[in-house]
Amino acid sequence: MTRALPWLEPGDPFPPAEAAWGPRDPIPGLLAAGGALDVPTLVRAYRAGIFPWFGRDQPILWWSPEPRMVLRPERFHLSHSLRKALRSALRARRLDIRIDTAFDTVIEACAHTPRPGQDGTWIVPEMIAAYRALHAAGHAHSVETWWEGRLVGGLYLVNLGRAVFGESMFSHRPDASKMALAALVAACRAWSVPLIDCQQNTRHLASLGAAEEPRAAFLRDVRRAVDAPPPVWHWNCLYWNRLWPESPLDLPDTPPPPRTP
Repeated sequence: MTRALPWLEPGDPFPPAEAAWGPRDPIPGLLAAGGALDVPTLVRAYRAGIFPWFGRDQPILWWSPEPRMVLRPERFHLSHSLRKALRSALRARRLDIRIDTAFDTVIEACAHTPRPGQDGTWIVPEMIAAYRALHAAGHAHSVETWWEGRLVGGLYLVNLGRAVFGESMFSHRPDASKMALAALVAACRAWSVPLIDCQQNTRHLASLGAAEEPRAAFLRDVRRAVDAPPPVWHWNCLYWNRLWPESPLDLPDTPPPPRTP
């Protein structure tokens, strides 16, 4: 017999993440419905390993999958082709990584960039408004790929303490979103961030080194990480050398000036 799905009123506490529907239930990983998307509720959710995900004309749905897809920064797979592209672009000063200079543009691009095999988006207007509010409160950030002065890719995320929760990426140039993720990994290594939550398994994330972990292990590490002091979200070009310490580049510690396309 299927367990009833809890319905939350705004301000209600979340059920334990471990109470999410399992493999014998209609939708594994679904924890609750309803509630609100205000900043305090979202912070409580992420601290507990819970995230919202729903489509148009649906109520707010809250999730805690088992297992959980997680990228450990030290396990990031930097392919030969991406490594070559990054080093070439950095030497030529064509690539500029920025943090939090275009959050609104990034989340809108994530919502509206078509994806193969996907009809529509889960980044509905209510979600955009909610994460803009999280950004204003200092809990959501964008990592942006600028190519010759143009924003061509990026990602946005939630950060609490030393835990990072990836949300979505977009790319308007080959490898632009991968470059943003590589930059995030480099920064996380510099900041001693132990995990980047990827939520659910995809072939793309697996190719970059993410792997499924038991929910219990993920929740244990999140609970430790969220109480640590958060990093200062500022990009330093020297972070790149965290990806290839064996052959560091001679890079400035400030970004190059934008170039005209």
